[in-house]
Amino acid sequence: MNLSFLDVVFFVYTFISLYMLNIFLVLYFTNKNKMFHYPAGKPEPVSIVMPCFNEGHHIGEAIEALLAMDYPKNMIEIIVVDDKSTDNSADVVRGYVKRYSNVRLIVNSRNSGGAAEPTNLGVKAAKYNYVAVADADSVPDRDALRKMIGFIQKDKKVGVVTCSILVKKPWNFLQKIQAYEYFIIAFTRKLLDMVDSIYVTPGPLALYRKDVLFKVGLFDTKNITQDIEMTWNIMAHGYYAKMCTDARVYAASPTKFKGWWKQRVRWNVGGIQTLFKYKKFWFREMLGMFVMPLFALGMGLGVFGIGLFAYLIFKNVVLSYLSVKYASYANTALLSMSDLTFTPSILNFFGAAMFILAFWFTLFGLWIMDAKELLGKKDIVSLMFYLIVYMLLYPFTFLTAVVKVMRGNYSWR
Repeated sequence: MNLSFLDVVFFVYTFISLYMLNIFLVLYFTNKNKMFHYPAGKPEPVSIVMPCFNEGHHIGEAIEALLAMDYPKNMIEIIVVDDKSTDNSADVVRGYVKRYSNVRLIVNSRNSGGAAEPTNLGVKAAKYNYVAVADADSVPDRDALRKMIGFIQKDKKVGVVTCSILVKKPWNFLQKIQAYEYFIIAFTRKLLDMVDSIYVTPGPLALYRKDVLFKVGLFDTKNITQDIEMTWNIMAHGYYAKMCTDARVYAASPTKFKGWWKQRVRWNVGGIQTLFKYKKFWFREMLGMFVMPLFALGMGLGVFGIGLFAYLIFKNVVLSYLSVKYASYANTALLSMSDLTFTPSILNFFGAAMFILAFWFTLFGLWIMDAKELLGKKDIVSLMFYLIVYMLLYPFTFLTAVVKVMRGNYSWR
């Protein structure tokens, strides 16, 4: 069988995709009893640091959710660090400071333009040995902290614990699409936890050892995805991250396409920054042997697939144009009966198989994560949109991020 270069490229692309799918399935079926397990822990004092910028509409709800957690009130301090907001965020927090002795407010002397600097200010002011970082627009379950703390108490090599980050109150179409995505991200992140390869502990809620934060030099103020960079920094120092799937926090998600686009471009810019920063760790220990290749592969595969697709479209358009042009010159038929064939090619078969497997894996992940509210028949349209359209947008956000990095544009907002 003679294969063209494109055939070989497509087969390699398909092989890598199927290989990664098989890795995730093997990880699940060999560890399914651990998916929602969390070691029993005992309450210990925790400082919760919440960086804030112009979150006046959300921060009250976020603080109240932390105050209402199923955790001894005398073992929690909440430190809100306002990054020189231009709205009423600081005034809202001051109202809680007056009513609750364990709520503190720090106002940064300037607007830093990111979350790392205010977070570092809060960590430095923290009284306790464990520091949780929470977003000002996120709401954790009451038992989230209690379920997470056992991981960090059980093993001194655990530097940080993350949880399931889900979409808070998805009401419009875009947010429902993101709700699918967040459930699948949480599912696959726990699978990576099985091989100590979690590559990000997101900002909505993460629990750190304070001494580890100081040991690695605190959050990088030059990186616009400081949570990714911190996770890699922790791994580079010989620690690792764990995930408590049964602990959930609900994060505000973009309601409009422009906000979503800016957020995803920022994630990609920060990811590229982190890859450059830790380039010397390639093929060293778990960070360089698995996490970094997986992270880079995830970025590159989508772009490669879009590039291949664009090339095939361009090729077909050019060939069609030339066929029409020269057929008219030669006064011959543009189409004959022999051209009409419905024989499926092996590439069509693999393409259809990959889509079916992606559809099945998504449903499987949603089922495992108990996403009942997203599995109704009425949501089949949004699920198909997620798989067919939404995921195709990701490579374009990455390409935009590459352009921004080349131009030196690392702005948070």
